[in-house]
Amino acid sequence: MVRQQWASLDGYWEFAFDDQDAGLHERWFDGRTLPRQILVPFPYQSQASGIGTRDIHEIMWYSRSFEVPEGWDYGALLLHFGACDYRADVWVNGRVAGRNRGGHVPFSFDIAPYLKPGVNRVTLRVEDRQDPYQPRGKQSSSGTPVRIYYYCTSGIWQNVWLEPVPALRIDHLRIHEAHPDGTLALTVHLHGPASDWEAELDVLESLDSEEICATARVASRGASLDLRTRVPDPRPWSPASPHLYKLRVRLLHRGQPVDTVEAYAGLRSIELKDGFFHLNGKRTFLLMALDQGYWPDTLLAAPSDEALRADVEWARRFGFNGVRKHQKIEHERWLYWCDVLGLMVWEEMPNARSWSEESEERLELEWLRAVVRDANHPSIVGWVPVVESFGFPELTRHPHQHDFLERMVARTRMVDPSRPVIDNDGWQHTDVTDICTIHDYSHPVEKLLERYAGTLLTGLPPETGWHKARELFLAGAQYRGQPIVFSEVGGYLLKPDGSERRRDRLYDHYGNVGDVDELAQRYQTLMQGLGSLSFLAGLCYTQLTDVEHEQNGLLTAQREPRLPPEQVDALHRSLWPDAW
Repeated sequence: MVRQQWASLDGYWEFAFDDQDAGLHERWFDGRTLPRQILVPFPYQSQASGIGTRDIHEIMWYSRSFEVPEGWDYGALLLHFGACDYRADVWVNGRVAGRNRGGHVPFSFDIAPYLKPGVNRVTLRVEDRQDPYQPRGKQSSSGTPVRIYYYCTSGIWQNVWLEPVPALRIDHLRIHEAHPDGTLALTVHLHGPASDWEAELDVLESLDSEEICATARVASRGASLDLRTRVPDPRPWSPASPHLYKLRVRLLHRGQPVDTVEAYAGLRSIELKDGFFHLNGKRTFLLMALDQGYWPDTLLAAPSDEALRADVEWARRFGFNGVRKHQKIEHERWLYWCDVLGLMVWEEMPNARSWSEESEERLELEWLRAVVRDANHPSIVGWVPVVESFGFPELTRHPHQHDFLERMVARTRMVDPSRPVIDNDGWQHTDVTDICTIHDYSHPVEKLLERYAGTLLTGLPPETGWHKARELFLAGAQYRGQPIVFSEVGGYLLKPDGSERRRDRLYDHYGNVGDVDELAQRYQTLMQGLGSLSFLAGLCYTQLTDVEHEQNGLLTAQREPRLPPEQVDALHRSLWPDAW
């Protein structure tokens, strides 16, 4: 949802570490100059930030001055943060403007009450503890990359901007239906009281068109308004044809215009039927790559909007129709490019590493905020709140942890009942998962195929998984005909060069290859083997890019291809023509 006016606050901010936690007592929010500079929105651990130390600092401060652009007329001025890991306290001109907890989701405050004429000053105190009970994804609790963990991303790591808005305004649009038959239904949620409101919707033919193809108008005395229309001659969204319709919504109060916002919608449907995915009524093989959204010089922060787009384009060039974004809530511009270019997405919550009742609460609240933010994106075709029992080590003996997985599925469905939900990706499923996902790095391919010989005959998956013989379904649960997806498979690590390079423990679990020629051969053999498994509804290859010591990407960390994309694409299309 966008408006026409906004101003970026990215750029150089003043910065300080606060290892002694003295800043609050000494009132560092009082307008004083902080001693260092950092380039926002890059975390201090990244080279792009201008600091680049990988040392652990759990408390950091940011500050900068700004002026409100001339000519802005507003009832409220929103200060937006795309993401700031993990807890942020915000002051404007020395006064508390707001607080946020959650390192992967956006937040904003109305700072108009704290402004003064001319130059204003915003200050943040950010706390990012090495806390295993905090949703942290694959950020190493030691701060050092090892096995599947990598460097931390602390503090501001997505864009910061100002937005002038009316005091009474549209707060959020929620698209409930965007069906291939042209049905479009959405709710306009208001920042304002129940009163005499009207909302008008124009549906435009495409993102770059001003031709109106459908309209709707509704009046309500409530603080939300439901709009419904039907698009004539609808053009469904799919990876092969990612058509998007522009939406323009106007809000009126007692007949007077109040606010106008723009958004977009893709008309598409996702169904699970007969053990397979159906996109827009057509059986579709889900052919994904694992994508961690990580760059050597900027870590979890994207180097640029062009870099986000490029990763989507690489996935498509290799012939994937989707990605599983792993242990990260990605920048919303990346989802925009998935919508525009045509790439399906499984969105996945970064998990904690240890369990407590508070860690459950932190995870649930942040996850539901992410689902609310992203539910309108047509590219998203699956929700993944938990992966590989991360943060839930006692699922087999702790009924509370088991119940929490089921509750996460239920809460996700309450927010968005239109998409499948995977309760615990990879193994240890409950009775409510919509998809039976399996992680299997068995090598060689013959060993993997042998494991599923019985599934070919009976349609039933094995009782235990690849890693430590973990049960595929927890006690009291069972497979009930859901689509079976190998949501992690492959993972061929390039052997380290020279004996002086330390061999990571990952090499004890994943397959190894000596060079790109062997990688090409092993990749083809693996895909041909997977193509012979007629029960398989989808797969996710590990992985799209290298990440630190995980040297198993189809792309290097610098986004150089190891295998010719056109050859990989041709292989995929020969094996799964129904992926497109």
